[in-house]
Amino acid sequence: MSDELSERAQKAQKIIANPVGFKVCEGCESIVLEKAVTCPNCHGYRFDSTAERVKEQARILGSRAATSLSPKDFE
Repeated sequence: MSDELSERAQKAQKIIANPVGFKVCEGCESIVLEKAVTCPNCHGYRFDSTAERVKEQARILGSRAATSLSPKDFE
């Protein structure tokens, strides 16, 4: 497993362990902090904060390489 994929899997496990601190953007399906008003990636404002959805999305994102750009990519 590559370092990037391993790191994503570790982050996903932290999210799965505490899903109430996160929500899923309905625009781009990124996982963001619960306190976020807009998505930092797509600037969407509709979220699904159910624990089941957050866990499901964390499993998906934690098992594959990143496929979208984030604000960090433009620094």
